[in-house]
Amino acid sequence: MRGVLFDGRQVQVVDDLEVRDPGPGEVQVAIAAAGLCHSDLSVVDGTIPFPVPVVLGHEGAGVVEAVGAGVTHVGPGDHVALSTLANCGACADCDRGRPTMCRKAIGRPQKPFSRGGERVFQFACNSAFAERTVVKAVQAVRIPKDIPLPSAALIGCGVLTGVGAVLNRARVDRGESVLVIGTGGIGLNVIQGARIAGASRIVAVDANPAKEAAARQFGATDFLTSTEGAREVLPTGADHAFECVGRVGLIRQAIDLLDRHGQAVLLGVPPAGAEASFLVSSLYLDKSILGCRYGSSRPQRDIPLYAELYRQGRLLLDELVTETYPVEDFEKAVADAEAGRVARGVLTF
Repeated sequence: MRGVLFDGRQVQVVDDLEVRDPGPGEVQVAIAAAGLCHSDLSVVDGTIPFPVPVVLGHEGAGVVEAVGAGVTHVGPGDHVALSTLANCGACADCDRGRPTMCRKAIGRPQKPFSRGGERVFQFACNSAFAERTVVKAVQAVRIPKDIPLPSAALIGCGVLTGVGAVLNRARVDRGESVLVIGTGGIGLNVIQGARIAGASRIVAVDANPAKEAAARQFGATDFLTSTEGAREVLPTGADHAFECVGRVGLIRQAIDLLDRHGQAVLLGVPPAGAEASFLVSSLYLDKSILGCRYGSSRPQRDIPLYAELYRQGRLLLDELVTETYPVEDFEKAVADAEAGRVARGVLTF
C-alpha cells in the first residue's frame, strides 16, 4: 500500500508498505484524507526528534475496515476522525479527564508497519499518510457520514488543538479580548474558537497580509501584520494571547501584550532546546504563561462536539481545506504549506 515515509534522510511516497491486522482493543482504518500539519514537517527538519524510518501524518479521517477483540463503539463501515492520543483510560490523569497527560500516550512509538521485512515506526500513534493504519480504539471517534472526510480530517489535530486551547485551556469567556499571533491552520482555529466562546475583540497578527481575508472569515475583528500596532487596538493589553508560530521572540511579545490577569498560551513548537525570556516583574499582576498540549482535549467528547458545531454552521471546516492533493503530490503540498499559500493542504487516497 502507499504511504509517505521518512527514513532520516529523505521523504518519499512508497507503494510497498504493509500494516498488521488490528489486535485486541485496536481499529484498522482506511484513510480517505489527511491534513498536512507543520508537526509532520518538524519531524523531517529535526525540530521534533523522532525515530526512523517512520510513516508520517497524524491528522486523518477515514472508514473503519476492521476492529479487534473488545471494540464495540465503532465497527466496519463507520466514518471516523482520528486523534493522536493513545491514552490508557485507566491512569490517574485519564480518570481526571486529562488524557493529554497520560504517560502511556507520550513517547512510546509503536511499529505496526513494515516495508521489505523491516518494521517501520508510527508517528504520533497515528500515521495518517498511509492508505491504512492501525490505532488504539480510543483514538477512533465516530462522526456523521454527511461530513466530508477531507474536512473531518482536520478535526483530529488543527481543530482539537486550536479550538481546544480556547475552550479547554484558556477558557475564554464572553466579552474578553484575544490576540492570535500566527494565522496558519492552528491560528485560524484559535480565532474561530474565540468567536465561538463569545470574545468581543479578536486581533489576528500575521506577517503575510494575504491571510487577512481568511482571518476575518474565521472571526477576527482586526488584522495586523506585526504586533507593533497591537497596543493601538488593545490599549490595556489582551485578556488572552495565543502564540501559534513557535518563535521565542513572539512568545515574549505575547507575554508583553497581556492585560492584567491575562494569559499567554503557547501553541507553536520551537526547537526542543529553545529558551524564552520575559520580565518576571511583568507577571505580578496575576498574569500567566500556559503550555498547552493538543488543546487540552478529550477527543471522545470534543470531536463529536466539533462535528455538531460544524453541522450547525458554527464551526468552519470546509473553509480550512485550501487545497487537496493526491498523496503522490506530497512535495507540492509541502511547498505550498511552506510558502504560506494554504491554510491547510489535505492529502487524499
